[in-house]
Amino acid sequence: MAIKIYIKRHFKEGRTEEALTLLKQFRHKAMDQPGYVSGETLINHYDARSITVISTWESIDDWIRWQESAQRESTEANLERFLEQPTKYEVYDIGRPSAL
Repeated sequence: MAIKIYIKRHFKEGRTEEALTLLKQFRHKAMDQPGYVSGETLINHYDARSITVISTWESIDDWIRWQESAQRESTEANLERFLEQPTKYEVYDIGRPSAL
């Protein structure tokens, strides 16, 4: 079952442009991963430091494989230095919940 991952980040003052550059690199790496479907970046209209990335994956297993990969972890570590608070992840099933 397809899933959507909401990745919410709040960046330090003056670091948003650098962070957006890293987020673009992140997306390009994710696009090459098995099970990646699509992604989009949402920038809060009233607070540009608040950015949510929504990615769609064919399955939770595809997402977990990418989330736990060394490639992703190293990029995430580079991004963390720009964060004002820890990244928040939310995982949503598309359509019918898998728990039913």
